[in-house]
Amino acid sequence: MKTKPTLEDGTLETVSGTNTIASELVQKLISNYRDNQMQAVNKELGITDSHAIWFDLPKLKKFIACIENEAVKSNPEASEADLGIRFYYAAYPKAEDWSIMESHPVEREYAERHTLVMIPTLKKADENGEMLDYDFCPLNNGRSLAMASKGDGDGDSFPPETIAENHGTLSPPHDTKVEQFPN
Repeated sequence: MKTKPTLEDGTLETVSGTNTIASELVQKLISNYRDNQMQAVNKELGITDSHAIWFDLPKLKKFIACIENEAVKSNPEASEADLGIRFYYAAYPKAEDWSIMESHPVEREYAERHTLVMIPTLKKADENGEMLDYDFCPLNNGRSLAMASKGDGDGDSFPPETIAENHGTLSPPHDTKVEQFPN
């Protein structure tokens, strides 16, 4: 199956040209993380954390389609420009606490390693008229924005489920030979 590129201004070149970063800069940014944050985490936790995470394109496209579909159901006036994704840094639980992962099948070898949790966002004006990107979940009884779900007075500040994506392939434990910037 061929992938269908998302075109901006009708040309593939427009999209491709805006998504480039000098390889030397990419390597420097990755090295900064590995030499600082990753080393601190490894030393403090006594683990070998992952340095990369991979998601397949169909999973990402499906997640984006879900965001678009649910946003239209909840807020028909929302445009594509109003939507986004916030990436939260996260960490899997310790192996002895793995039972929390029961409903989200992830291999135990990921214990204590970092991950990303992707949450949809929706642009909306705040009380001062400033346009902000709020975490968005149409599954929380019509209160679709993050601020609406906090402190609602009933003791339950989060809905039981939210639209999110998490499990990508971490490296390590998976082989680094496929990476352009492995070290």
